[in-house]
Amino acid sequence: MSRESTLIVIFGATGDLTRRKLMPALYHLHLKKRLPKGLRILGVSRTQQSDHQFRDSMREAVKAVDELSVRLGEWDAFAELLSYTPGAVDSRDDMTRVANHIEKMESGAQPANRLFYLSIAPQLYEPAIKNIGLAKLASEETGWRRIVVEKPFGRDLKSAQELNRVVHRYFNERQVFRIDHYLGKETVQNLLVFRFANAVFEPLWNRNYVDHIQITVAEKVVVGDRSGFYDRTGVVRDMVQNHLLQIMTMIAMEPPSALDAESLRSKKVDVLKAIRPWKPGEARQHAVKGQYRGYEEEKGVAKDSRTPTFVAMRLFVDNWRWHGVPFYLRTGKGLPTKVSEVLVHFRAPPHQMFSRERLPSNVLSLCIQPDEGAYLRFEAKVPDEGMETRSVDMRFQYKSEFRTQAIPEAYERLLQDALAGDPTLFIRSDQIEESWRVVDDLLNDEDGPSALPLRLYDRATWGPEAADALVTQEGRSWLLLCGGHEEAYV
Repeated sequence: MSRESTLIVIFGATGDLTRRKLMPALYHLHLKKRLPKGLRILGVSRTQQSDHQFRDSMREAVKAVDELSVRLGEWDAFAELLSYTPGAVDSRDDMTRVANHIEKMESGAQPANRLFYLSIAPQLYEPAIKNIGLAKLASEETGWRRIVVEKPFGRDLKSAQELNRVVHRYFNERQVFRIDHYLGKETVQNLLVFRFANAVFEPLWNRNYVDHIQITVAEKVVVGDRSGFYDRTGVVRDMVQNHLLQIMTMIAMEPPSALDAESLRSKKVDVLKAIRPWKPGEARQHAVKGQYRGYEEEKGVAKDSRTPTFVAMRLFVDNWRWHGVPFYLRTGKGLPTKVSEVLVHFRAPPHQMFSRERLPSNVLSLCIQPDEGAYLRFEAKVPDEGMETRSVDMRFQYKSEFRTQAIPEAYERLLQDALAGDPTLFIRSDQIEESWRVVDDLLNDEDGPSALPLRLYDRATWGPEAADALVTQEGRSWLLLCGGHEEAYV
C-alpha cells in the first residue's frame, strides 16, 4: 500500500518571520490536529546547524510566543516533524543539493506533495523561484506543488509584473499563494460576513446613504529592529499596497455570486480597476506623506532618508455604487495607539427637526484590532430633557460574545488553506498588479517639482497637520471608535 506525504519547505527558516509566526502557527495547528497525516517540515537557510539544533531553536521560538502550550502540549511529537538542511536560495548548486535531500526524504512516498514557503528577503524572491524551478522542485510528477510568497510582491507595478512572469515560468497560477496575513485575521474575514450575511446593511451600502468611509491602520511602535528593511520599503509598500487596499476592496466590492475563490477575488479586482487614477501632479491634492521626527537616527536608516513612515490619502471608486463617495485611508508608525478600524459615515438626516444645531451622522465602526468587534452610533433621546438628543453606541465585542473561543493567529488559517489548496484568502496575480497601479502615483511622485512634500510629525501624534486638512477641508474629521476612546482620536 502506498503512503502519502506532504513536505513544507521553509526557505529562510532561521529568520524572524519563521520564529515569530510560521512555527508557532504550525505548532498550534498540530495541537488542533489540523495538519495532514504524513506531514514533515524542512527548514532551509544559510546557517550551518543540525536537525537537533534546529529543533531546539524552534522550541525556544515557539516558547517565547506561547510558553504554556509548549510546556503542556506535545512539543516532542511536533519536533519529530522538523528537520533542517543548509542552503542559499540564490545558489543553484545549493538548491540542487536541497532537491537531492528532499528526494531522499520523500523516498517511498506516493504521492509526495510539497509546499514551498519563501520566508526570505523580497530581493531574493526572483532568484529563489528560478532556482526552485531549475532544480526541478516544482515538477508535479509525484504530487502537488505550491509556493507561498510573502509581501511585498514587487516594489512597484513594473517589478511586480516581472516577478509574476518569473513565477509563471515555473508555476501555474493555481499553484501560487501570494500571502497577506491581514486576510487571515478573523475580523477581516468578518467584513464579508457582516456585509453579506446581514440584509439590514446591504441596502444602505452605497452612495445614496454613505457620506464617506475612513480606514485607519495605526501603529504605536516605531521601526525599531526593522529599520533596515523599512528604509528600503516605506509605508506605502509596507502597508497601503497590501493591507489597506485589501480592506478597502472588501468594504467596496459587489456581492459575489458564491463564496468561491475566483468569484470573490474577481470582485476585489473590479474595485481596484474602478479606483480613479490621479492626473500628473494631482497627488498633492489627495495625499499627505509624513516621517516621524527622529526616524533618521534609527539604526540602519540613511541620514538623508526620504522614506515616509505615514501616509493619508483620499481615493474615489468610479462605479455605480460608490461614485462621489470619498474613501480616506491613513496609516503610520509612531502614532498614539495601535488600532485598525473601518468607519462607515452615513449621510446626515436631510431635515433638521430637533433642538441640536446639527445632528451628527450615524457611524458604523468595524474594529479589526484591538477590541475586535463592531459599533453602531446613532441618536437617542436624553431622558427628561425635552427632545434633546445624544449619540449612543450599540456594541458587539468578540471577547464577550465568544468567551471560550480564542481568536487564532492569521497564519494558522492561511497555512491551513495553503495546505488544502484553497486560494480564497490569497492574492491573484491581476489583483497584485492593480493594487500597484493604485499606489504607483505615490511612488513615482517622489522627485521633481510636483513631488509630494515629506512632512515631519512628532511621535504619539496623528501625523502631519496636513493629514487633518485632507478631511476637514470637506467639512469632515478623522474619527476612531475602537475601544470607546473617541476623545483621544478626534
